[in-house]
Amino acid sequence: MNFAELGLSADIVRAVTEYGYTSPTPIQQQAIPAVLGGGDLMAGAQTGTGKTAGFTLPLLQRLVSNPRKTPSRCTRALVLAPTRELAAQVEESVRTYGKYTGLSSAVIFGGVGINPQIALLKKGIDIVVATPGRLLDLHSQNAIDLSAVEILVLDEADRMLDMGFIRDIRKVLALLPAKRQNLLFSATFSDDIKALADSLLKNPALIEVARRNSTVETVAQTIHPVDRHRKTELLIHLVKQNDWSQVLVFTRTKHGANRLAEKLENAGISAMAIHGNKSQNARTKALQEFKAGSLRVLAATDIAARGIDIDQLPHVVNLDLPNVPEDYVHRIGRTGRAGASGEAISLVCVDEHQLLKDIERFTKRSLPQKVISGFEPDPNAKPEPIQKARAPRPAQKPANGARKPSNNHAPKQASNKPASNKPSRHTPGQGQARSSANRPARKVGTH
Repeated sequence: MNFAELGLSADIVRAVTEYGYTSPTPIQQQAIPAVLGGGDLMAGAQTGTGKTAGFTLPLLQRLVSNPRKTPSRCTRALVLAPTRELAAQVEESVRTYGKYTGLSSAVIFGGVGINPQIALLKKGIDIVVATPGRLLDLHSQNAIDLSAVEILVLDEADRMLDMGFIRDIRKVLALLPAKRQNLLFSATFSDDIKALADSLLKNPALIEVARRNSTVETVAQTIHPVDRHRKTELLIHLVKQNDWSQVLVFTRTKHGANRLAEKLENAGISAMAIHGNKSQNARTKALQEFKAGSLRVLAATDIAARGIDIDQLPHVVNLDLPNVPEDYVHRIGRTGRAGASGEAISLVCVDEHQLLKDIERFTKRSLPQKVISGFEPDPNAKPEPIQKARAPRPAQKPANGARKPSNNHAPKQASNKPASNKPSRHTPGQGQARSSANRPARKVGTH
């Protein structure tokens, strides 16, 4: 099957094929016709399976096929994303695939000046990709008109709930017209996600092409048991011994990411940290150098790593196991993207044995373990309490009642200009899709 057979216009197919993509992934084969049909959609999709194109392509097609009936200042489609990096990546895909459609787009997030965003929105933007907090800030200043939104997309809805955005999401929903198309994408499906879907979606189509909460099959997963105080030493050994050139390493805390980057630099391995306390300029610089290959190791926390999408990223390492099993699925999904092979390695000490069991129970698979010679763990080591990262705080309001500007999101001007580079996130291509929630819905396609 090719993209033209899915019902996309020649202009959209042209933009897709210009970058060498001709075969839609399983989720795209099912999601695109479902979205073009006009109904609501609930889709379970791991990162790296092409899910962004699964909603951006039909979204563009629907807007092109239905001429604007509202004032030019009104936004026609809204995509909500949990982090600034993810929002920027999604909007890049919108520009890339929509460059021959004449539709305009913009990405909106906090952490940067709000005035340029206000000026941009006043021109009238067809498709807005935004983080919830900054979007509400802009609406409170009458900078964006959401009264005529035709299509709403919640991307990585599970992460938005994890980050405490449920209140902001509900506030945004209250600003939208009752009659609209709703698309919800999530890599994992908790009870909270199911509850959100029940309140948001009307008789949704259900995309289900793989086992729920599963990990990407193209990622080789290995556990290396090691004592807690030797984790960094083992990581340095692995990087040097295997001559790894590009490694994304997850730490549990921001301080841990900073400390790891410093130790790696001292060992002669180029490294930088990326997390919520870093300025947007610092985050952008680190990500650009890592993508370009001039930086060998990027140390990241879970929240900062959402939206890090690099073609052919070969290695992901969990220096610390996550406290939440769902985050393990998200982490290792940074590699093995669009059908490519990847390797996910976890350095596990005695403190994390229960976390490992939780992950194996969640993913319904036993992870192979391999002890590295010279790094054998002490059989008499006693577990110690795990330092947990602070949970993200919901947006607070100042005493005067004005909404505190959000600072957990980020920028990029957007328009209908052609993209200069191949999109790095969720481009169409072969890959694996995963399942969604087990709830009453009409199914689309076959497994």
